[in-house]
Amino acid sequence: QVQLVESGGGLVQPGGSLRLSCAASTGSLGRYIITWYRQIPGQQRKFVADITGGGTSKVADSVKGRFSISRDNANNTVYLQMSSLQPDDTAVYLCSARWLRETYWGRGTQVTVSS
Repeated sequence: QVQLVESGGGLVQPGGSLRLSCAASTGSLGRYIITWYRQIPGQQRKFVADITGGGTSKVADSVKGRFSISRDNANNTVYLQMSSLQPDDTAVYLCSARWLRETYWGRGTQVTVSS
């Protein structure tokens, strides 16, 4: 069992930066593919970025060049570094951990980009 907790969200002005964390409060994230999604109420969840246990990552085209994903297996945490944030980035950001038939989800953290 893995319990995921996202943190680091908040209110930021356009052009600002935030770093989100996806931490495992129980279990180890080492073997899991960790994926960040974002969701706006009433819309489908959208892929943002993911990273394998070995560190191979990919980022959605819509945020490429502004967002990056990294992991610290020693601290059981995956990070989403977001820069040059725009109002369209406003959403709840959620992380998931996936390995074979197991998938776990966190509850999300709100990111609001507004002046």
